[in-house]
Amino acid sequence: MTGASSGAESSEWRIFRGDGRRRRPEIPEPPPWRRFQDHDEGGPSTARKPAYVIGDAEVDVINAALHLRRPLLVTGHPGVGKTSLADAIAHELDLGEVLRWPVNSRSTLQEALYRYDAIGRLQESGPPAAEGQVVPGIGRYVRLGPLGTALVPADRPRVLLVDELDKGDVDLPNDLLTVFEEGCFEIPELSRLPEQQPDVTVFTADRGRQATVRRGFVRCTQFPVVVITSNGERDFPPAFRRRCLPLHLDDPRRERLQQIIVSHFGEGALAGIEDLVDTFVRERDIKELATDQLLNAVFLRREGARLDPEGLLRTVLHQLNPGG
Repeated sequence: MTGASSGAESSEWRIFRGDGRRRRPEIPEPPPWRRFQDHDEGGPSTARKPAYVIGDAEVDVINAALHLRRPLLVTGHPGVGKTSLADAIAHELDLGEVLRWPVNSRSTLQEALYRYDAIGRLQESGPPAAEGQVVPGIGRYVRLGPLGTALVPADRPRVLLVDELDKGDVDLPNDLLTVFEEGCFEIPELSRLPEQQPDVTVFTADRGRQATVRRGFVRCTQFPVVVITSNGERDFPPAFRRRCLPLHLDDPRRERLQQIIVSHFGEGALAGIEDLVDTFVRERDIKELATDQLLNAVFLRREGARLDPEGLLRTVLHQLNPGG
């Protein structure tokens, strides 16, 4: 059901009634951005992607980064579309599934490059192998991380999302500089192998896929499209910023908000939701809100929920930073 009429705004949209009665209602389809069944086995989503609404100036910065093979350092308020930019680039350029590295205070460059399960290898190897017994190869215990997988030689680059780098350790940006400049890294556990073992097959960050590492080095043939996001919690060293192209995403104004709504819900989606856009724009001027909160409100209105400033709309458009 659509629209904002009193007929649409009824109790019919309620799945849970709160009356204690057991029933088996039909569960409606979720919003497009909350659907997880549209992924092929080991591959990217096959669902229709809404257009990523962005201005010409921002498009030019993205293209400059593609031409220069430099990382994009994307800043902006939470919910402005920093993370989804990586998905938009991968989708439009047909570069496969985005490799994601969500950074936190414990993140290290090592984990982004690869992991070596020495304990697992020791446990499975056990006592010396009997004659004719096959010993598992070392590659079985090496798994490349998202950054390591992005540097695997390929005909076309991968898209790597380094999400919220400003939440990481203060030295992490500097740790990335050498990898970004050289486009390669060493796996010492493999480079120490005998000469007669030059190639080792290891696992990657892609589901179930493997890659061949020669003499312990992973060296890219196509530098990945690197999208680094930051919420501005702290500054990065000048040496790191010099190697990135900055891209700041402003909060979308009314016209762009309307374009975003149409891209998600289709033509005609603006009918009956003018009050939601008005309220969102007005509230965003006095408190921190994200664009997806407006999309949530539009979706609920189209489902028949009664949204008014004193009720559910206040919950949907809650302030992101209560202390702000």
